[in-house]
Amino acid sequence: MRPVYPFTAIVGQNRMKRALIMNAIDQRIGGVLIRGERGTAKSTAARAMAALLPDIEVFADSPFNDDPHAPSTWSDWAKEHVAAGGNNNIVKRRVPFIDLPVSATEDRVVGTLDIEKAIQKGERHFEPGVLAAAHRGLLYIDEVNLLDDHVVDILLDSAAMGVNVVEREGISFVHPARFILVGTMNPEEGDLRPQLLDRFGLSVELVGIRDARDRVLIMERNLAFEADPEEFGRQWQSKERELSSQIARARKLVDRVTYTKRDLLSIAALSTDLNVDGHRADLVLLKTARANAAFEGRLAINSRDIALAAELAYPHRIKRGPFHQSEITSEQLQERIDQLYGQSSSPEMNEEPVPVDDEVIEKKKRVG
Repeated sequence: MRPVYPFTAIVGQNRMKRALIMNAIDQRIGGVLIRGERGTAKSTAARAMAALLPDIEVFADSPFNDDPHAPSTWSDWAKEHVAAGGNNNIVKRRVPFIDLPVSATEDRVVGTLDIEKAIQKGERHFEPGVLAAAHRGLLYIDEVNLLDDHVVDILLDSAAMGVNVVEREGISFVHPARFILVGTMNPEEGDLRPQLLDRFGLSVELVGIRDARDRVLIMERNLAFEADPEEFGRQWQSKERELSSQIARARKLVDRVTYTKRDLLSIAALSTDLNVDGHRADLVLLKTARANAAFEGRLAINSRDIALAAELAYPHRIKRGPFHQSEITSEQLQERIDQLYGQSSSPEMNEEPVPVDDEVIEKKKRVG
């Protein structure tokens, strides 16, 4: 197995690492687009994130990484297999890391139905594609701007809905397709259409690190990794375990994180203030803020969570041009959010949290 550079050993590029961690905590955020020059650890970070995540439990024979403990998400294969009394042995697998080539076709991505076998034998046979292999893992697309727009649209649809539906000649097959989508690109080679840009949950702009001492540290760590990957990995093992555990805890916590009406007003006002089109940014920002709160072990979001989320949710959605701001710093975001919080003084915008899951609702009922 190819050795993987430790995620915690990557020098700098904190926004990119934070965007990956947020998506690892809540895959409903919708992936991350990493734009920047070559040699800035984009593919290294994506591969390292997949290796950092805990093993997953699957049915031994499942080509779709079906979760045995979540029947509501099972593929058609799993439902039929269990109903027929097939082998239901459960095994653990490493989180899949799927590297999608730029030349990938639609059939390669979504999978194919064997129509001939269905007509002749009355059997429904599905050949899984990339989306099946990536379920519960990480799907990495280098140079996503060079991929066919239609294929990118399919990938973004699946990332948003968490399911892949293949229909041919009146025959259909459904399987789960929830994954961390990571796309990278060099803007000098052409950009994505605005409609596709907006479909990515988060976005990060990368440049090479300018500090000479950090650049030296990058060289030293890479040379040490190349000389002895196993020993280098052991040196970072405790930090890797610590971050992995923190992500696992945050995954269990994120659906219980609450927010107030004032938080929602701040998010909406911030999007309006920055001339962000549509409403997807608002939803992505809220999900990311909740993920950040869960990552820090809190059950309610605050203005800092919103500011950190905005840094990642807005860069590819803010209108660019001579009369529009192309980038906004975290300090400017925090200042603007503080202003919005100060303006939200009406009684209905108080700090009573909005319940976000059944457990919280039941607790409120018992108290009532």
